[in-house]
Amino acid sequence: MKRQIIFILALIIWPGILSAQKETKLLRFPATYKNQVVFTYAGDLYTTSDQGGMARRLTSHPGYEIFAKFSPDGKTIAFTGQYDGNTEVFTIPADGGIPKRITYTATLSRDDVGDRMGPNNIVMGWTPDGKYIIYRSRKQAFNDFKGQIFKVSADGGLSEQLPFSVAGSNSYSPDGKKLAFNRVFREFRTWKYYQGGMADDVWIYDFKSETSENITNNKAQDIFPMWSGSKIYFLSDRDRTMNLFCYDLTAKTTTKVTDFKEYDIKFPSLGDRSIIFENGGELFTFSLTDSKLTKVPVIIENDFLYDRKEWKDVSGAIQAADLSPNGERLIISARGELFNAPVKQGITRNLTNTSGVHERNASWSPDGKWIAWISDKSGEFEIYYSDPKSIESAKPLTQNSDNYLFGFSWSPNSKSILYYDKKFRLWLIDISSGKKTKVVESDMGPIGDFSWSPDSKWIAYVLPEQGMGIVRLYSVESAKVFDVTDSWYNSGSPVFSRDGKYLVFVSARTFNPTYSATEWNHSYQDMNKLYLVTLNPETPSPFTPKDDQVVVIGDTVKTAEPKKPAKPVTPAIDPAGIMDRILEIPCAAGNYYNLELINDRIYYLFNSSETQGSKFKLYDLSKQKETELGQNTNYALSSNGKKMLLMQGGKYGIVDLPTGKASIEEPVNLSGLKVMVDKQEEWQQIFDETWRHMRDFF
Repeated sequence: MKRQIIFILALIIWPGILSAQKETKLLRFPATYKNQVVFTYAGDLYTTSDQGGMARRLTSHPGYEIFAKFSPDGKTIAFTGQYDGNTEVFTIPADGGIPKRITYTATLSRDDVGDRMGPNNIVMGWTPDGKYIIYRSRKQAFNDFKGQIFKVSADGGLSEQLPFSVAGSNSYSPDGKKLAFNRVFREFRTWKYYQGGMADDVWIYDFKSETSENITNNKAQDIFPMWSGSKIYFLSDRDRTMNLFCYDLTAKTTTKVTDFKEYDIKFPSLGDRSIIFENGGELFTFSLTDSKLTKVPVIIENDFLYDRKEWKDVSGAIQAADLSPNGERLIISARGELFNAPVKQGITRNLTNTSGVHERNASWSPDGKWIAWISDKSGEFEIYYSDPKSIESAKPLTQNSDNYLFGFSWSPNSKSILYYDKKFRLWLIDISSGKKTKVVESDMGPIGDFSWSPDSKWIAYVLPEQGMGIVRLYSVESAKVFDVTDSWYNSGSPVFSRDGKYLVFVSARTFNPTYSATEWNHSYQDMNKLYLVTLNPETPSPFTPKDDQVVVIGDTVKTAEPKKPAKPVTPAIDPAGIMDRILEIPCAAGNYYNLELINDRIYYLFNSSETQGSKFKLYDLSKQKETELGQNTNYALSSNGKKMLLMQGGKYGIVDLPTGKASIEEPVNLSGLKVMVDKQEEWQQIFDETWRHMRDFF
C-alpha cells in the first residue's frame, strides 16, 4: 500500500517537478523504440522515456557519439562514435554497457563532425531482420561530396556495399525487398532553400528488378525517407520550412503531415510506434497511428565536466599587444581579457577578469595617461578609456553603437581617437568633450587604411571606392580633403614620418608581366613599391644628388664662437602641387605592409613571389640603403619612437630601434597571463557576439 501511494503521488507531482526544472535544449540525432528514446547531447548518448523526464547518460567518451539507431528488437543501439580516433560504427546495449567497434575504415582528411558534408561512417539504420547495420561512408570516394551506403554484420566483419554508386539517407521496406533512399547527403550544409543540382529526391530501389523509381520529383529538398507499412515519410522544404510529408504507396499521393513555421525539422528517425525528430533544439514525436505530435521534455543533470571554471594560461591566445610610450610595460589583449604586463620585472595585472565580456584592441595613449580598448559589456562593441592601472573608472567614448567597430588609433597629442565601423564610416572623437565628427564615409567597404600626422592636425586615408585606391589628406581644422595620388595607380598604406616632413605609401606602379607556357597569357605579380612625398615644397628631397666640394689647402677660415644648433622647424603641410612631389624609393617590387618612418629610417615588412615568408626590413633615406633585419617578424614602435616591440615565434621583446639584425635576446615574461575562465559566461558571450556578426556581416 505504501509503495502504491508513493507511486500515485509521483505521477501527480512529476509534471510539476519537470516544469519547475529547466528543460535542456540542443538535443540532437534522436531515435525511438516503443517508449524509449535515445539522443545525443554535448557529444554523448542519453536515454529517456518518450514522455520525457530526467535523461540517463549512456556514453561519456570525449569524442562524439552520434546518429544512434535502435535495432528492430530494441535491444541494441548502433551509433557513430570516435572511441579509437577514427569515426566508426559501434554498438551498445540499449540499457547501457561497453561499446563494441563494428567497422575499421581508412582515416579521411575531412573526417570530423564539422565537415560540410557531414561526418564519415554515419549510421543510417538496420536491416529489418536486425542482422546488419546500414551506414553511409566516403571511404571509397575521392570526391568529398559523394558517399556510398554499406551494410555490416551486427557482430562485425567485412562491409558490403549496396548496389548504388552514390547514396545518402535510406530506409528498408518492411519485407526488406526494397529501399527508399536519397542519392546525396547534404544536411550538414549551411545553405537553406537549396534548389540546385544536388537537391535530393526520394527514390525507391527494387533489389529484385534492380530498378529505381522517383516518388518526389520536386525541385526542393526531399530527404530522410522512412518506410512504414504502405507509407514513406520524408522531410521537404517545398513550403520553405522543413516539415514532415507522407507518400502513400497505394494511392501514390503526397500529404503534408506537420506544419512547423519557425524552425525546420531536423534528423528524423523512424521507430516502431512513432517518428522522432528535433525541432528548435527540442524533441518531438509524431504518432504513426493517430498523427499526434507530442513534445518530449528532457532534463539533463550531471557533473557537466566541460563547463567547470578553469584556470588557464592565455599567453598563447594573444590577439594584440601595445607598448607603453617609454617601453616599460605592455597592454595585452588575450582571450577577451586585458593585461597590463611589465617588460622587465613587476606584476602582470588582469585589468578586466570578465569571462562574459570580450575586451580587445587595447592601446596606450601617447602621453601614457590612458588606455583605450573595445568592449561589448553593454551588449554592443563600444570604445572605453581608463587609467592604465585600473579600469574600475572606465568611461565610454562611444555609446549606442549599432554595428561592429573594427579598430581605432590615438592621435599623437592624446586628445582624439580615430575609429572605423562596419557601416563604412571613419569617425573622429574628442576625448574631453566626446564630440564625434564623421571624417568620411564609403559605400563599398570599411575604411581601415588611415594614419595621423605627428602634430595631430592631419589624417591620411584611403577610401574604398570604385577604381584605384587614392591616398588623401584630411585637415582636422578645416575638414578639407586633398588628393595625394591620382586614380591611375592603386595606392594605400599611407604613413607620416615622425618629424612630419614626409608621407610614405605603397603603390602598384611596377609592371613586369609573366607569360604562361600553356595558356599564352600574362599576369602581373609584385607590382607594389614604396613611394615618398614631401609634405611641403620647401622640404628638400632625400634623394637630392650629393656633390663633394674641394677644400683649398692653406685657406684660413675665421671661426666664431660655436652656437647651439637651432631646433629644426618642420614646414607646415602644403597640399598644393603635392602629386608632383612623389618620389619612388629604390627597392624591390613586392608587397609592403606595416610601414613606419622615423629618423630617416623606413621600417616595413616585405614579401614577394620570390621570398619565403615575410622579411623585416629597413630603408635608410640618409644612406639610401636597404637592410634586412629579420624574417617572419612583426613589430610596433613606442609612441615616443625610441623603443620597438618585436614579435618572433610567439615571443615578445623590447629593443632599441635596430639598424642591423633584430632579435629578441630577453623575451617578455608572459607567465602572468592567466585567467579564471567561467565557461558558462564565455559561451553566452560567444553566442551573443556570433549573432551580432551575423547581423552586421551576413
